[in-house]
Amino acid sequence: MSDTSKETLRQAALFYHEQPKPGKLEIRATKPLANGRDLSRAYSPGVAEACLEIKESAANASRYTARGNLVAVVSNGSAVLGLGNIGALASKPVMEGKAVLFKKFANIDCFDIEVNESDPEKLAEIVCALEPTFGAINLEDIKAPDCFIVEKLCREKMNIPVFHDDQHGTAIVVGAAATNALRVADKKFEDIKIVSTGGGAAGIACLNMLLKLGVKRENVWLCDIKGVVYEGRTEEMTPQKAEYAQATDKRTLDEVIEGADMFLGLSGPGVLKPEMVAKMTDQPIIFALANPTPEIMPEDARAVKPDAIIATGRSDFPNQVNNVLCFPFIFRGALDVGATEINDQMQLACIDGIAELARTTTSAEAAAAYKGEQLNFGADYLIPKPFDPRLVGVVSASVAKAAMDSGVATRPIDNIDAYIHKLNQSVFKSALLMRPVFEAASKAARRIVFAEGEDERVLRAAQAILEETTETPILIGRPEVIEARCERHGLSIRLGRDFQIVNPENDPRYYDYWNSYHEIMQRRGVTPDLAKAIMRTNTTAIGAIMVHRGEADSLICGTFGEYRWHLNYVNQVLGNASYRPHGALSLMILEDGPLFIADTHVWSLPTPEQIAETVVGAARHVRRFGLEPNIALCSQSQFGNQAEGAGKRLRAAIDILDSEPRDFTYEGEMNVDAALDPELRNRIFPNSRLQGEANVLIFAHADAASGVRNILKMRADGLEVGPILMGMGNKAHIVSPSITARGLLNMAAIAGTPVAHYG
Repeated sequence: MSDTSKETLRQAALFYHEQPKPGKLEIRATKPLANGRDLSRAYSPGVAEACLEIKESAANASRYTARGNLVAVVSNGSAVLGLGNIGALASKPVMEGKAVLFKKFANIDCFDIEVNESDPEKLAEIVCALEPTFGAINLEDIKAPDCFIVEKLCREKMNIPVFHDDQHGTAIVVGAAATNALRVADKKFEDIKIVSTGGGAAGIACLNMLLKLGVKRENVWLCDIKGVVYEGRTEEMTPQKAEYAQATDKRTLDEVIEGADMFLGLSGPGVLKPEMVAKMTDQPIIFALANPTPEIMPEDARAVKPDAIIATGRSDFPNQVNNVLCFPFIFRGALDVGATEINDQMQLACIDGIAELARTTTSAEAAAAYKGEQLNFGADYLIPKPFDPRLVGVVSASVAKAAMDSGVATRPIDNIDAYIHKLNQSVFKSALLMRPVFEAASKAARRIVFAEGEDERVLRAAQAILEETTETPILIGRPEVIEARCERHGLSIRLGRDFQIVNPENDPRYYDYWNSYHEIMQRRGVTPDLAKAIMRTNTTAIGAIMVHRGEADSLICGTFGEYRWHLNYVNQVLGNASYRPHGALSLMILEDGPLFIADTHVWSLPTPEQIAETVVGAARHVRRFGLEPNIALCSQSQFGNQAEGAGKRLRAAIDILDSEPRDFTYEGEMNVDAALDPELRNRIFPNSRLQGEANVLIFAHADAASGVRNILKMRADGLEVGPILMGMGNKAHIVSPSITARGLLNMAAIAGTPVAHYG
């Protein structure tokens, strides 16, 4: 990397830490503090009630305070990765970063605590004194051998989990990677010879973990800066290193590397030479984990051993051994069951969970985050990526169960499956709201045809559909393209076994399809030749014809192209006196709850009749999510203060709605702030029939509805479910090109519910 590039990266990193406000953390209140009543509950006198409950039973601290979800990251800055002993204050950006990772990956609150104390016993005393504040302690970047002393003292004296991530976090991820590397190489822990460089905290912890996984003590050879650790050596020795001393006259890494199955490096750059790798066994496992420059560069190792299985600590090579795969999730599981420690069983469960996840099909979210990388289990994919959202459900649940089985859980979980579901809800924002939809869909084995069957998102959604629903996916696309993409993306689904296919270029039903389309469209200017051409090239029309003919129950299209283009063909084929588009409804999942927006796509400038139909359809669909509709018709006009424009059409729609009894609440016309702020609305229009906040906003312009939808997505981190095409009896849904594979799965669940279920 050039000096200019390095300076550019340096300035970008500094700007990231400084703007828009210094640091990477802030504290937010979880309860309202808007008036005197709130203040009296949050502080004096109400706070005394919570204090007395905790005094009565210490377990109540996790009920009435944040302690049960609060971790301390503690360091004295004596061994910061890549920087060395930089001191407590200079280590603060690292510890803040660790706290951010806790929050991002496992929703654990965290305080970073940097302590000016180099004496390990005094540091341990300080940490122990913090026990009333925290549910767990993460020790970080404390030099060896001091870290062993601090951890041992804290574990002995504290009744909460204490975890030194540099030791045990690294050891767990190495254990998971080694488990899968041996599977790829068809070797076993008990049979392999390991040579390791680095006698520090991480290196020793990794070796200890490998012994727990089955490696034989006599098959481990440890080297450090002074060479082989042998019996009788006194120079640069610690009790931890002495545990691995060999009775040998060999003194160098080069001498002991011959015949090694695995090299484990936690030392420094260039330690392992290509000529040493040449002496290792076939398909050697090389974990060169020194940062930023590994013990040997992967290309140098493969120059002499092309079949080597290699992991590093760097993100620009496959198999990055990254502690973020471990620490957020092992703490999540430990905190949730009130574990008093993180024991061997919990660490081994963490290893099993991480390793198992890498062997399954890669999640769509991880694939999107690491676009272009091959994420199929094998020599270059031994461990999952940190942004795989399944980690929290798989790993944390494994840890929690191990804590309960080993007797260290003070708050055991009764239903582990429900716990896993809850964990998944924390990362899949749509999971809770979609639950009643998935439950309804599970009672009907419907056939869902995807118009864009070659799209990677569709393929991943099809995989998820087979794993999570009773539906049958049907894909429109070329078989050879679909098969190649399933293989490339590591998907286990296969043509003929897991899903049906319609090949536009050569399908035996082609004659039937174009004749069906011509029969529908012959009096609307479509000739036989045009019908043939459309059934060869227009996958949306093909899918609609399949639904029309009863060969599929619902069509999903729109992963590319313009909404109304797709709607035209859907309406041509499936629209009739009973089924016609009433509008498009988008569910926006926001931090403070769900909000439905309509009509976002169908009518550019809807008539009062169309607006009324949109309202009725929205009410029906909102109930599918287990919610009661509270509908506001929104415009610039506020309860009649503008005679013309959108307000006039909304008032006419209100009259239509008022013309017969309705079983849902609606009101309008009003501004959006009045819809969402009951106090403001009551001041303006005290006789409103709308109570509380609206959860459905209906607009008289598609531009307005679509604009609000997109603002909520881009600036409020809103997650969209939809758009849901109302009025078509669940026969078709048109998604937007920005939809994700998870979004397509959600739409498949919506499409998978029989229309009779919801009206």
